[in-house]
Amino acid sequence: MKKLSARRRHPLAAVVVLLLALAATGGLYAAFAPADKAQAEETSQSLAIDEGKKLFAVGCASCHGTGGQGTSDGPSLAGVGAAAVDFQVATGRMPAQQPGAQVPKKKNIYSQAQIDQLAAYIASLGAGPAVPEEKQYSPDGADIGKGGELFRSNCAQCHNFTGEGGALTNGKFAPSLEGVDPKHIYEAMQTGPQNMPSFPDTTMPEKEKRDIIAYLDAVNGEKTASQGGLKLGGLGPVSEGLFAWIFGLGTLIAVAVWVAARTAKAKKS
Repeated sequence: MKKLSARRRHPLAAVVVLLLALAATGGLYAAFAPADKAQAEETSQSLAIDEGKKLFAVGCASCHGTGGQGTSDGPSLAGVGAAAVDFQVATGRMPAQQPGAQVPKKKNIYSQAQIDQLAAYIASLGAGPAVPEEKQYSPDGADIGKGGELFRSNCAQCHNFTGEGGALTNGKFAPSLEGVDPKHIYEAMQTGPQNMPSFPDTTMPEKEKRDIIAYLDAVNGEKTASQGGLKLGGLGPVSEGLFAWIFGLGTLIAVAVWVAARTAKAKKS
């Protein structure tokens, strides 16, 4: 019987080899791709921190120190977190034009990309609240009624029960919340800017913050209609009654004086 010089290959052998090669390639990709992605993200974050440090040196270091350690003109920024930076800079409160009892809101001078870079640098100085995602502050599906209860219990003492704002002591004030971006309201609750107390998630869970934002949007949003006409600051019946007495009664007195003067003049003639 004649010996075969080589064994005959199975017809599917080439297909099996090809599949094994593809599997090996996929395994290598799975092994190295996540590492490449993580490295790219780390590099991007490092670049953001470097750019943020440059912006900080120009616009913030004169008050907060070259390393954010704080000076007599500004507090330390270690541990304030990216959310505090996003709120303060995006609302134009920082950089401050001049020291005072309270830094007012003004026009923002930085782009959102630059704000993100500043936030990345400050976050690198110490752990703190991160910038919230939209799902955390979106009022969609939130409980407006519960938000009203929470707002009246925790916020109305300073901001007025409809968020109109109000005066505080020593030249300080609680700003109006009309037209404020929901993200900035969330960040303010999270970080407690200036005279405001902070409400971290351990004190006020994320859902309750969303309820408050939904309430403010309902009573003081851009599309909210005032059912009472001139609302006189939203202070309620006391201010309305005072307005009626001062201006209403004053008008009646003025009319009475005018009529009396006209009558006396007519008698003389």
